[in-house]
Amino acid sequence: MPIDSYRHKGLRKRMVEELMAKGITDERVLEAMNTVPRHFFLDSSFADIAYEDRALQILCLQTISHPFTVAFQTQLLKLQPRMKVLEIGTGSGYQTAVLHQFNIILYTIERQRDLFLSAQEMFKTLNIRPKCFYGDGYKGLPGFAPFDRILVTCGAKSLPIELFNQLKIGGIMVIPVGDKVQQMLRIEKTSETEYKQESFGEFSFVPMLKEKAR
Repeated sequence: MPIDSYRHKGLRKRMVEELMAKGITDERVLEAMNTVPRHFFLDSSFADIAYEDRALQILCLQTISHPFTVAFQTQLLKLQPRMKVLEIGTGSGYQTAVLHQFNIILYTIERQRDLFLSAQEMFKTLNIRPKCFYGDGYKGLPGFAPFDRILVTCGAKSLPIELFNQLKIGGIMVIPVGDKVQQMLRIEKTSETEYKQESFGEFSFVPMLKEKAR
């Protein structure tokens, strides 16, 4: 099992202070970011920079998001205990572990098998039990819908209608939408066919792809 040393905890505290300086105000988000050891989700060669605000390489040519991006998306969700939440793109599992701190019913789906398996092992290490699925994020998990919240952690070219359909009326989806650069959108579903949209600036994510990777 990886070691979470006093040095790592000190670096994590400094990271949280930087997140506060950049505008993260939700105390629960800051506490979650201070709790989850980001270096566990990275290759040991990144140990010295694991708590810098940068995206870093993980398996399958994917990246772990900037800590600010993880905190910002989490803050936009306005999570409350016992909400049913769907995460699209488990990736390394870091964002999943942060969400897990909120006492929610968490579902997460990943299309890359190696990432799916690696994240599962890390969840066992951390003794957390999100409901993990290997599959097509575009399709979501209709058998478990509707969801109070949906978080998309990859860049979609447009709002995926299948995911919108799995959101409760009154529910919120946080999703980066765009081509090379995305706008971070918060979608609040107001009826079966209508929604209210807010935009929170430009971000850069790996693209959202259809179907499971082989």
